[in-house]
Amino acid sequence: MKNRKVVACVAASVVAFSFLTVGCDREVSKSKSTSVSSDGTVKSQEKTVTQSPDGTVTKTTESKTTEPKTTEPKNK
Repeated sequence: MKNRKVVACVAASVVAFSFLTVGCDREVSKSKSTSVSSDGTVKSQEKTVTQSPDGTVTKTTESKTTEPKTTEPKNK
């Protein structure tokens, strides 16, 4: 019975230690740009560079285009 408790404690410690050493990604840089065209279309772009604990650098680009709503005249 004592061996099971010791093994369980050691296993729990190993699992907890692995979660603590993994860490999180670090954001190196982030930039946003937005432009509006003459027809009212809005184009947004967001660039993010992150670095993981093992040194891997990841670049992410998100683009979004929003067109203005067109309203149709109501006929009465």
